[in-house]
Amino acid sequence: MKIEYPKTFKIREHNVDLCVVGGGMTGICAAISAARHGADVVLMHDRPVLGGNSSSECRMHICGADRSGSLPHLRETGILEELRLLNVFYNPRKNFSLWDLILYETVMREQRITLLLNCSCNSAETEGKFIKSISGWQTTTQMVHRVNARIFADCSGDSILAPLTGAPFRTGRESRKEFNESIAPENADKKTMGLTCMFQARPTNKKVSFHPPSWIYRFNDCSQLPYGAKGHQYWDMGYWWIELGGEIDTIHDTEALRHELLRITLGVWDHIKNSGHHPDSANWEIEWLQFLPAKRESRRYIGAYILTQNDIQNGGKFSDTVAYGGWPMDDHDPAGFFSTMLGRPATIFHPAHSPYGIPYRILYSPFIKNLMFAGRNASCTHTAMSSTRVMGTCAVMGQAVGTAAAIACKKNILPADIQKNIKELQQILLNDDCYLPNIKKEIPAITKKARLSATHGNPQPLRDGITRQIGNNAHCWYAKMGGNASYTFAKEEFISGIELVLDTGMDKTISSIFANGYPKELYFPPEMPRAFRIEIKKNGKWSGFYQCTSNIARLVKIHVHRKCEGVRFILDKTWGKAEISRVYEFILK
Repeated sequence: MKIEYPKTFKIREHNVDLCVVGGGMTGICAAISAARHGADVVLMHDRPVLGGNSSSECRMHICGADRSGSLPHLRETGILEELRLLNVFYNPRKNFSLWDLILYETVMREQRITLLLNCSCNSAETEGKFIKSISGWQTTTQMVHRVNARIFADCSGDSILAPLTGAPFRTGRESRKEFNESIAPENADKKTMGLTCMFQARPTNKKVSFHPPSWIYRFNDCSQLPYGAKGHQYWDMGYWWIELGGEIDTIHDTEALRHELLRITLGVWDHIKNSGHHPDSANWEIEWLQFLPAKRESRRYIGAYILTQNDIQNGGKFSDTVAYGGWPMDDHDPAGFFSTMLGRPATIFHPAHSPYGIPYRILYSPFIKNLMFAGRNASCTHTAMSSTRVMGTCAVMGQAVGTAAAIACKKNILPADIQKNIKELQQILLNDDCYLPNIKKEIPAITKKARLSATHGNPQPLRDGITRQIGNNAHCWYAKMGGNASYTFAKEEFISGIELVLDTGMDKTISSIFANGYPKELYFPPEMPRAFRIEIKKNGKWSGFYQCTSNIARLVKIHVHRKCEGVRFILDKTWGKAEISRVYEFILK
């Protein structure tokens, strides 16, 4: 559907390889990965800040396959890990505005990305089974941006390009029978999970009054709230169960839903402050209130495959795995806040295998040939999406889509044709520190033929193609302070580069959540390498080549481009008092 704009408005044209719609974690990772692999990208986002539900506008923490740290060694890596580590370094006090800045700065650093903030996609021009262009209205400039691209990636969550292009999509819950899903309802319906408005509160050193608006809901007793008194015993970060919208339309009814959510949110805070049941709240005050509801579910595209409950519970073993998940099937009741009053739990955590593979086929449209998608709008049933919807999983899907789009543009092929090049895509993702269950990284011949030794321990896992602990196999070399691992050759060899995958505490959690029980500040794991050196051997002598004194990355790529007789890695210092650090990979290219 193409809109004819009044001639009084300026129209700015952009000609790029990839247009990404939606600047949440999915779209950010898609845009960055595509740009880093040579594609020119427009990232169009309808909000003033990037990050979607994780931004300062919504302040939701990023969940994923590690289930907020309860499952060690399953945290998402790649671009998402890079962003998390930047947040630890630049934003240890968990200021959400600084998180916005980190996302903005990381995107702006990529010279191939044109970022369009405050720009809402509302028009598309199609030709046959292809999208020619999309347009967005930018509120701050009163300008239309028209983007002509070879490939379009819808990472908007709401699948805005579906109604604009005619791409088939689903909404609501499938019947139990359609995909043989045991946790699906007996009959299909249009019900979804709802939207949430949170708040942040803080203690002060004096009594603070709360005078609510007249239009709030009143809750005089704890039993009127989901989970009773235990459900709101902590006051710092609001409650996910303040949720509505699953029984109506989570897109078209959003404005009305926000007001109803505010009535509940402020009503809950009024209960905490003024009901008399929580006298310890006397010195507490609200410091932030969410006005942009955070959404869980709306439209889901129909891709070349539809991921189901059974795929997730069986571990998602696909030949075209390009991402992974592991969050439970966290299926919220459509009635949301009012579900417990109806005798039903607000959510049910159905078991899911962690990790499970996510196939490339759920990330592109077989109907619109140059349309891709990632995030909660990927091609899943409702039950499967109740797991894949969390931002950690969405982010790695986004990185896969961006990388695939860059390959497609480079080869002048369609997204579907990547299936013929799926191993290439998988290897690029692995080289960019993504994890793909049951798929090993291919080790360069120069690394295989070199003699690998170490001052202590067994260094062979450094080139085994797996860069995290799996089960009881650590897949790492345990580096001691001052110790080294070295590659040597019988004669001089040309080395183009070095890749390291370092210890970032994959058995721990790095979370921006403010909720009770989580650290108030972020710290690098004590075992994470802070300082290390690379030395090269020339004419029989070792000499310094590269030194890092303040490392904040898990994946480190170092350009060498010279001949030498050997290369070695030396650990000098960690971020804490740890004397040993895991090195998952040290390879030569």
